[in-house]
Amino acid sequence: MRCIIATDSFKGSNTAERVCEAIQEGMVKIFPEAEYVIVPIADGGEGTTDAVLKVTEGEKRTITVTGPLGEPVEASFGLLPGGRAVIEMAEASGLPLVPEDQRDPLKTTTYGTGELIKAALEAGCEEILIGIGGSATNDCGIGMAQALGVSFLDAAGKEVGFGGAEAARIARIDISKLDPRIAATRILVACDVTNPLCGPKGASATYGPQKGADRQMVEQLDAALAHCAQVIEQDLQVSIADIPGSGAAGGLGGGLVGFLGGELQPGIDAVLSIVQFDTLVKDADLVITGEGKLDHQTVYGKVPAGVAQWTKRVKDIPVIAIVGDIGEGFEAVYDIGIDVVISTVNKAMSLAEAMDRSRELLVEGGERVARLLRVGTSLQ
Repeated sequence: MRCIIATDSFKGSNTAERVCEAIQEGMVKIFPEAEYVIVPIADGGEGTTDAVLKVTEGEKRTITVTGPLGEPVEASFGLLPGGRAVIEMAEASGLPLVPEDQRDPLKTTTYGTGELIKAALEAGCEEILIGIGGSATNDCGIGMAQALGVSFLDAAGKEVGFGGAEAARIARIDISKLDPRIAATRILVACDVTNPLCGPKGASATYGPQKGADRQMVEQLDAALAHCAQVIEQDLQVSIADIPGSGAAGGLGGGLVGFLGGELQPGIDAVLSIVQFDTLVKDADLVITGEGKLDHQTVYGKVPAGVAQWTKRVKDIPVIAIVGDIGEGFEAVYDIGIDVVISTVNKAMSLAEAMDRSRELLVEGGERVARLLRVGTSLQ
């Protein structure tokens, strides 16, 4: 039996890799001769680089880039075989990099994210996966594009500065000095939201407050993004305002499309594509997936849903989800390819106890699944 174990992390208790290893440990007790392939999975957010590097045997590199407030920060990205790279924008431009009392999306920049992209280009990469969750910025990716050679000029012909407020001052965009390697590079953007750039569901209104914006700042930022989108359409002939996901990461989703020709994809699809999950599952007999809590929201782009859907497109084999908690409406996952859902919780216990005993419960859950499989095999 060849078993693929492809789970998300159990947030707050175990990384995706540790979850996979614990499940394998439990299953080996019953099926010691089986072949197990561990595939830790993330959905484009935190942990994506580490998960992808584990599967692809790539290399992590750390460089100094410009942080969201303009100060130097250390940021890592992954180099993968075949001229590919994986980047988490939060490494360079993320909210945790900004002290709570200094959060101001009028000033924060994505310049460091552009420097990470440039580093990947200098390493010879021709395909770059960019996870854009957890941003501290609201600048439509202007800083990112500036780092790659794009000029944003004001009415006097001078370069605008950093921050979301500067988007309102752009009169002209000059892409003549954009790094020429971008034209030969595929930019995949892991994006799990569908917010447009502007308006009541746009970047500023939806995510601005958590980045430090008050009501007046939200209105200012929204107007700045709308103006930026108009100039992009005027000078680059690309309309980004209404693209689902253009409002992600303070408009970075739209900026990656408008300035670099990026392709927005659901995060889980982007990750499964870059780890070539369809190839991994071709010779499998069983797939185990999982996440901390599985409920009605799982079907909307979460790791177990993506794993199940990709599996069933390749091969009609069983997909079992091992989860920490089974929530309301979980039955929806049965319609998208998951065959069985099993909780690791084996008695009444508090969330704190379940998280504290997470690894132990995962091992036991893996063993329990293997025992059920053995029963099923004997019945067959």
